[in-house]
Amino acid sequence: MKTKLNGVTPLAHLGVIKVEGADAAKFLHGQLTQDFELLGLSEARLAAFCSAKGRIQASFYGFKRSPTEILLICNRDVLAPTLKRLSMFVMRAKAKLSDASEEFALFGLAGDAIDLLASQASSVWSRVDIGSANIVMLYPADGVRRALMLAPASDAPPAGQVLSTEDWSWGEVRSGVVLINAPVVEAFVPQMLNYESVGGVNFKKGCYPGQEVVARSQFRGTLKRRAYLVHSDTPMTAGQEVFQAADAEQACGTVVQGAASPLGGFDALVSMQVSAFEAGDLHLGAATGPAMSATAPPYPLLSDI
Repeated sequence: MKTKLNGVTPLAHLGVIKVEGADAAKFLHGQLTQDFELLGLSEARLAAFCSAKGRIQASFYGFKRSPTEILLICNRDVLAPTLKRLSMFVMRAKAKLSDASEEFALFGLAGDAIDLLASQASSVWSRVDIGSANIVMLYPADGVRRALMLAPASDAPPAGQVLSTEDWSWGEVRSGVVLINAPVVEAFVPQMLNYESVGGVNFKKGCYPGQEVVARSQFRGTLKRRAYLVHSDTPMTAGQEVFQAADAEQACGTVVQGAASPLGGFDALVSMQVSAFEAGDLHLGAATGPAMSATAPPYPLLSDI
């Protein structure tokens, strides 16, 4: 690495769904891929909301602010439809869902900013409270620590060196863990984004929409699609298709999220066939499109859960 993520940046592209009430955790336990009933107050979780076919409609960083209040942080472009869909299943549960995006300010922290604001934060998905703010540790990018900070909108912004939004987006890609955005809604089952390997799926919890498909994908045969890091000289955006030179007819992968690299060129997370990653000779948009080079994700892929 010739450059290093470092500083603080506002995350205007993220929003917050608040779930509050005596049954908040129980309700989410039955809807998402994560176990929110056993979630401790010093923890956070990556979680997905799937369709009946096991395809991700939205994904979140979620944590309990109290035993009866859970916050789900997601991309704003999927928040409204996700809130509507989740609310349809509340029925008699003592849980109220709302868009709380205007109540909070969200910031990304990287490098020295974490030591300055939350030196006690340690492992990935741990959570610490600093005054009225909540800080969740995320997966690192090229060894640089990253965290998400949520604070009341009325609080002063955190101090620290300014980190550009573009560099934060690049760090998201390089971490290998991204949240679903509108162009790729219902494009992937969780394992196609390696969610089972980064703490996004709990296979020991009870049923949720799509649970049978997700479990079958995990335990019956080899997973055929995974998410990989890809580099190109051409910009890559969510939803674009990836091809192998040898097959002009059928795409072998889909861009999940892309960002400009401060080192030059562009990086992206691409969900693609394992066989295509192994074969290489990848191209953006068409078999004769701009060349792409792929590398393994920056964490081990779990074969046994």
